[in-house]
Amino acid sequence: IPEEKLEIAQRYLLKRQREDHGLTTRQISVSRTIMRSMITDYTREAGVRELHRVIGKVCRKRATEVVAGKTSKAAVSKDLLVDYLGPPKLRDDRLKQSGKSGVATGLAWTPVGGVVLFIEAAMMRGKGMMRITGQLGEVMTESTTIALSFVKRRAQDLGIPMEVFQKRDLHLHFPAGAVPKDGPSAGITITTALLSLLTNTPVKARLAMTGEITLGGEVLPVGGIREKVVAARAAGVNTVVIPEANRADVEEIPDVVREKMNFVFAAHYDDVFEVAFPKGLRKVRWKTAGEKEPEGAKVKVIKKSEKVTKKAPASKNRRAAKGRKPKRKS
Repeated sequence: IPEEKLEIAQRYLLKRQREDHGLTTRQISVSRTIMRSMITDYTREAGVRELHRVIGKVCRKRATEVVAGKTSKAAVSKDLLVDYLGPPKLRDDRLKQSGKSGVATGLAWTPVGGVVLFIEAAMMRGKGMMRITGQLGEVMTESTTIALSFVKRRAQDLGIPMEVFQKRDLHLHFPAGAVPKDGPSAGITITTALLSLLTNTPVKARLAMTGEITLGGEVLPVGGIREKVVAARAAGVNTVVIPEANRADVEEIPDVVREKMNFVFAAHYDDVFEVAFPKGLRKVRWKTAGEKEPEGAKVKVIKKSEKVTKKAPASKNRRAAKGRKPKRKS
């Protein structure tokens, strides 16, 4: 994890590279902040081999400056790091607090550690089709189908009209599109993104989740909890939802990470729902009949007392106004 890599780099890797390049502590020093930037912005691996190479490149650049007679401070600043290594090579996984509906934050495991997975859901007029993009594997594709079926089963209880699924097309996207993804652990995240979209309700800020979901709403255990929680903390998350069956896995998380996180253990999706939407879902205002109003427009309900009645034409003779022949005077 990044904290372990930081300690290894500060205690051993930097010292070794400094000696190999004939440098002293007065000629080069790297703070913990700059070293953390090397770990997160320039390397992504399970070990520290690439990090060792990056530190060596920085030392070579500084050794070249020393030989050329350039005088500078020993500390490597952020600007100098960019000069030595170039712009950061890895994208920033920190949360974007946009407050938009239809976006949920999931967690995934990869061979190089945990990553944050932002799942986006969109809706447009159509015929009830669902599109999935993001280079997903077979298991993850099945998770999207299960999540949609669960949402349809609970639609009536949540106030979502079934006409929405018949008159709208749904689109689920899993950035980044060039990275293959698979596994069932995004089930509860997909369900949350769909509910957020269909009710126009943003998900709670700084919340991430992982867990497989069944058609009945049960949350099943997943793997990689330690790596996922570490990635969530690095992304600015302070609350993580994990399956109840993974409670024992929390003990494997380093204390420096575990002490700063709030854990919610879910056995059923109802447990996820309470933390993802603490204020409940918004009232659905979709107009599907006639399709005359734009999506999200408020439908004004006209009461009986407010209904406009057809007024009779103005006339002195009421019988003539009603279409009857006027009485003859004798």
